[in-house]
Amino acid sequence: MRIYLEGDPYLPAQTEKTWSERGAWPCHWIGYTPEQATPAVIAFRLCFHLNSPVSALLHVTADQRYTLFLDGVQIGEGSERGDADHWYFESWQVDMDAGPHILVARVWWLADMAPYAQMSLRPGFLLSPQSPDLQPLIGTGLAHWEAALLQGCQFKGPQAAWGTGANMIVHGEQYSWGHEKGEGENWLPAVVVERAVCAAKNDRPPSHLLTPSSLPPMMRSRWNQGRVRHVQAAASLHTSQMPVLQSEHIAPEAELWQNLLSQNAPLHIPPHTARRILIDLQDYLCAYPVVQLSGGRGALVRVHWQEALFEQYPPRTKGSRDEVEGKYFTTIWSGEDGIGDTFLPDGGQNRVFSTLWWQCGRYVEVYVQTGEEPLAIENLCFLETRYPLEKQAAFSCSDPRLEEAAQPMVRALQMCSHETYMDCPYYEQLMYAGDTRLEIMATRAITSDDRLPLKALRTFGHSLHSMGLTRSRYPSRVAQTIPPFSLWWIGMLYDTMMWRECRPVLRELMPAARAVAEYYLQRQNSDGLTGPAEGWNYMDWVEEWPSGEPPDGRSGCSGLIHWQFVHVLGLLAELEGALGEPEMALRCERLAAQLAQSGEAAFWNEEKSLFADDLQHTRFSEHTQCMAILSHRLSPRRQKQVGDSLMSAKNLARATIYFQHYLFDALYMLGRTDKMLEHMELWFSLKSQGFKTTLEKPEPSRSDCHAWGAHPLHHYTASLLGIRPASPGFHTVRIAPQPAGLAWLRGEVFHPAGKILVELQRDNGMLTGMAVLPQNISGSFEYADSHLSLLPGENKISMRDH
Repeated sequence: MRIYLEGDPYLPAQTEKTWSERGAWPCHWIGYTPEQATPAVIAFRLCFHLNSPVSALLHVTADQRYTLFLDGVQIGEGSERGDADHWYFESWQVDMDAGPHILVARVWWLADMAPYAQMSLRPGFLLSPQSPDLQPLIGTGLAHWEAALLQGCQFKGPQAAWGTGANMIVHGEQYSWGHEKGEGENWLPAVVVERAVCAAKNDRPPSHLLTPSSLPPMMRSRWNQGRVRHVQAAASLHTSQMPVLQSEHIAPEAELWQNLLSQNAPLHIPPHTARRILIDLQDYLCAYPVVQLSGGRGALVRVHWQEALFEQYPPRTKGSRDEVEGKYFTTIWSGEDGIGDTFLPDGGQNRVFSTLWWQCGRYVEVYVQTGEEPLAIENLCFLETRYPLEKQAAFSCSDPRLEEAAQPMVRALQMCSHETYMDCPYYEQLMYAGDTRLEIMATRAITSDDRLPLKALRTFGHSLHSMGLTRSRYPSRVAQTIPPFSLWWIGMLYDTMMWRECRPVLRELMPAARAVAEYYLQRQNSDGLTGPAEGWNYMDWVEEWPSGEPPDGRSGCSGLIHWQFVHVLGLLAELEGALGEPEMALRCERLAAQLAQSGEAAFWNEEKSLFADDLQHTRFSEHTQCMAILSHRLSPRRQKQVGDSLMSAKNLARATIYFQHYLFDALYMLGRTDKMLEHMELWFSLKSQGFKTTLEKPEPSRSDCHAWGAHPLHHYTASLLGIRPASPGFHTVRIAPQPAGLAWLRGEVFHPAGKILVELQRDNGMLTGMAVLPQNISGSFEYADSHLSLLPGENKISMRDH
């Protein structure tokens, strides 16, 4: 059973120790060799005997990851992703009877072949019991642990799926079968490689600084959907250039494969047979493939994954994601046959093959090739894995398209939620700050579980580097900086300050937020404009913007980035004020006002009634108008001018899926959510195009699963129903709906004190309904020119419509 800790398990008992002794754990990290340098899978084994039953609390971690077994039964796995200064350990409560036992840990360390998001210091394994009595008996570095190199695991470089880590080839004839039970030979005494310590330890060499894991275990459940779409004879492994053709489909065999998939009916493949099988999982899935094989020595079973099939080879476009006829199962990098893993059976019975890390997509291609022996496929299944995120808040309205569009948004958010948020599961699996702000908003729109959002806030704070910016993505062993994403991280802190009550976390992170602001302040030129920042100044995938950088974003003064900084300085001022720093708040307010004044002087174009993207006033975008509006620094007259031009100007660079969140926020400020629904057409068309998740950008899109496209989930309740915090910590509520032509709508919002429910109907010139607030929470309801004070509990709404 998993146990959750708030702090270091040993530090409270070390109050009498000296400053140089505090923070040391009783046990040590162990390894296979002192200087392991090549990717490997290592098993660690301990045989021990208990004289009486024991309930033990075990603190476990590994670099890079582990699976822990007791007497052949899996106890748990980890470690949750972090960095060396915040290396997570899991705590497991384990009940053991008197008698002999075997603990085994399977640990993998892939060096530079690991996913980009998998950081590392040095390979090793640590198991440290809480009880001092058990530490010499089963603790690593104290008890007689052994180690063995697991044979038969080959890793293939991740050429195509950039950043997601190596694919795996498992050689059954060499594989160390039964290692989870402690079986096999070639076990050697494990070596101590590092003292286990937490951050309180002084005078230490580079070490894993241990901290308790904050997240629940990732879910692992069998996926019970899947349809066999195609079976064909294919003598060559190189299937990427073979179109899927109905004329080559072997229907009788497809039924057998479907029975294997749906009913666990074993499937027998004769000798000298080659088959290509295309499975439609009928939804986007992150999963571990599991293949159980008997016999078939010399055979090959390959399991490859794709988000969708391509319409041509070399690949360019995908078309309808539902269609497979005449299309190619290939990658966007021509020459690659696909992303996935290969299993080579040894002829043994009921051999279970799987992978160390999950794969993802909607379509799976299974390629089977037998040699001299027949092969029995006893089982083929997929174990879904992700953060246990489920939709718990309801929203419904008179336009069914909004509810229908919510399905791919929720699924994309689930597929991009693991031990961190991810931009996309197929290509990078990295947590980017710009994506994450929107993912957190979408998460809070559907659930009260705030553990993953809070971890994300802290993680980006941990990434602050000496130049004063956070990393664009973190954890990541490949460093990258997107300066505007550091500003959006401050936006995340502001959102958390308003929507949740967790001031200690915010106070912990404010020094990093101030450092980001100071970095930008240092970039001001003599005209008071924000100059270029070092790094990739990405803002949106606008077709006219190379690499997503706005005009003059790379060098010079960008109107968009300048107004973004003005906006974020205002958010920082509110953060400072809410956290009890009025002097800092006043400074931020003063600086934001000065920057707004200089920005208006430099970028305002009176003829067009727009803010320019560049000092020459040759480029204009929706983005810059949105940032100026959201800064709250415009006069009423100027805001009306900008708002009118935002609606009517013809030659603006248009926001794409990601930045449309800020467009929707600006439209809400302007009272024009009707325009928001017009922009929702892309989401409304997802189902008809076969999408199961939201895509990265308008077609042609690289990624079919980008959770930044889930941000309308936030706007359903925050903009259409208008439920937003009126004060920090959501202590008071402001409900200012903008139904945008909807006849009725109903929605729930999670609040630190419970749940807010709003139901509204529009009929015969009246807006009626109710607003239910949690206990001890009050607020206001504002609609047109009417205002109603809200009390805890149910409040009746009856106002004249407009």
